[in-house]
Amino acid sequence: MESKVSEGGLNVTLTIRLLMHGKEVGSIIGKKGETVKKMREESGARINISEGNCPERIVTITGPTDAIFKAFAMIAYKFEEDIINSMSNSTATSKPPVTLRLVVPASQCGSLIGKGGSKIKEIRESTGAQVQVAGDMLPNSTERAVTISGTPDAIIQCVKQICVVMLESPPKGATIPYRPKPASAPVIFAGGQAYSIQGQYAIPHPDQLTKLHQLAMQQTPFTPLGQTTPAFPGEKLPLHSSEEAHNLMGQPAGMDASPQASTHELTIPNDLIGCIIGRQGTKINEIRQMSGAQIKIASAMEGSAERQITITGSPANISLAQYLINARLTSEVTGMGAL
Repeated sequence: MESKVSEGGLNVTLTIRLLMHGKEVGSIIGKKGETVKKMREESGARINISEGNCPERIVTITGPTDAIFKAFAMIAYKFEEDIINSMSNSTATSKPPVTLRLVVPASQCGSLIGKGGSKIKEIRESTGAQVQVAGDMLPNSTERAVTISGTPDAIIQCVKQICVVMLESPPKGATIPYRPKPASAPVIFAGGQAYSIQGQYAIPHPDQLTKLHQLAMQQTPFTPLGQTTPAFPGEKLPLHSSEEAHNLMGQPAGMDASPQASTHELTIPNDLIGCIIGRQGTKINEIRQMSGAQIKIASAMEGSAERQITITGSPANISLAQYLINARLTSEVTGMGAL
């Protein structure tokens, strides 16, 4: 085994990055960090895990190639163990494969795919693992996700071959590494449940955050915009400091769920109305759908630098619509791009 490993790959130091969901990271860390400590000791590889307030985390494994393969083997077998354990509680009969996602500089993906897909085909056939290279780069980076799935043994063989390719074809130019965004991404509230928006997906939050969000929406002052000193509540959206969260958690959640519809009016500067309406009304329609509120934007008045927005619905719908409108404005004003 040892002699095979050093063939082609030599025994050089290599860094492999893995993209994992919170649950997967929890499994690798283990109780009080015992699992990751054992993996570090037994493999001899350095295993670092990125900050914890993100739905996705980066696990970086660095060391000589043989140490990296040992660490990978331990991770793959741990994931298989998790699958077996979850199956004992479900009615599923076929065992799903173990899946790992590598993060690879886009400049190395061409070598990994090979001419006309020849290299990736060879890796699939010789290891029995499924390998897929994402077509798009990960947000704000020059890296792509490479998804490997199969049995732990197939995955280990596959990673070995990928490492050899990466050693033979180093990245070209500078690589902008992918950094997962914190979970304080926009949080929306619908049907008594809080969701955070990750890309195109709305991910439900645990009950605690839902309760927090209910309270936060009651307490966040939505200052009408377009006054002499516009206030952007987005700068201090709820759910940021843990102390604030702790204080809120102690209070009973009392969402005003009275069914009667009420109306709220906002004034928005003309030059910012576009970011709320979006191209061909896409953004405003999105806000209408997410909030469940009716939203009417008045026509531009001659000589006026502002537009009137009327929001109609239940207090919860109105709060959510305001929250989403403010989030759009904040992103526009702070240059954070579209939320």
